[in-house]
Amino acid sequence: MKTIAHIYTDFPEKFGIPRQSGLVEGAIGKIIFEPEYRVAEAVRGLEAYSHIWVLWKFSESERKEWSPTVRPPRLGGNKRMGVFATRSPFRPNPIGLSSVRLERVELDEKFGPVLWVSGVDMLDGTPIYDIKPYLAYCDSHAEALCGFADEVKEHALKVTFDEGVEAAMSREELQTICEILSQDPRTAYVNDAEREWGLAYGNYNIKFKVNDKELRIVEVRCRT
Repeated sequence: MKTIAHIYTDFPEKFGIPRQSGLVEGAIGKIIFEPEYRVAEAVRGLEAYSHIWVLWKFSESERKEWSPTVRPPRLGGNKRMGVFATRSPFRPNPIGLSSVRLERVELDEKFGPVLWVSGVDMLDGTPIYDIKPYLAYCDSHAEALCGFADEVKEHALKVTFDEGVEAAMSREELQTICEILSQDPRTAYVNDAEREWGLAYGNYNIKFKVNDKELRIVEVRCRT
């Protein structure tokens, strides 16, 4: 397997990354190809598609040994499911699959074709193995059953913020951060209303607390 590109996002750490692609539309990334693949002809026609599949490497989740079962966070972190019945990053082969919106194809003088995408769920600098166009007529199955994921998908939190937080960033950045936090990035089995959690996103360090179904952003600082 060859790394053909890397994606650069606003997620410098694993904590807080959306658990699935497409959940946070404001999460933007740019895909820059490795020198060998910086060929405009390789993406000819791709601009006609609205979405693409990205196959990538769980670069921060590699293990020498694999386990046939894992603990999905949405099941509280205590119940085990078969690894092939989940999208856990701890797999025999550390391969991720994401469906993202292709915002535009940009020809850069230095980097060649650069793909700007949204709805990303990847760590900054993630290696990419392949890119394929998304085909709605065969890739979308409205009648599909989604196992235990159907039972736990309703978990959104109400996000509020303390005075002064709104002035610390742009409206678009705040909206994206609120979308990310509404997905509840916490460890499922830790439910302490007094605990202060930290999330790194873009140029910011965000502190927040969660009480029942409400998440409150208490502080935003620039990362320097």
